[in-house]
Amino acid sequence: MPTASARAPDDVMGTVLVVDGANVVGSRPDGWWKDRAGAARRLHEELLVADLPHDQLVLVLEGGAKAGVRPGRDVHVRTVHAPRDGDSEVVAQVQAAAAAGHVVTVVTADQFLRARVEGLGARAMSPSWLLDQL
Repeated sequence: MPTASARAPDDVMGTVLVVDGANVVGSRPDGWWKDRAGAARRLHEELLVADLPHDQLVLVLEGGAKAGVRPGRDVHVRTVHAPRDGDSEVVAQVQAAAAAGHVVTVVTADQFLRARVEGLGARAMSPSWLLDQL
């Protein structure tokens, strides 16, 4: 993975990975439902140290998970709190990244969301694909 200084800034074409936090956290039967904020924090920490082949990582959080990670950028991970539902925010992040000329991949298990983002030109991957790399 490139170092933080070698990563593409937001205004330069690169690769963006948009993570549907609820879907990834929900794919592990580890008791996440008892502590959504803690599960989001653990996922964020894993993304911070992961060796992923993307210039930018966007973690979308919704509901109770938002209490686990503050919005904003931490090194190469940008956390976004969905003002409404997570799916709408994932779509908005895909649209913004694609409009900036980035190649976008979305991690979600939601088949309807996968179809929506693929219709916008993004590639969709499953939570297991991401978890295998963490």
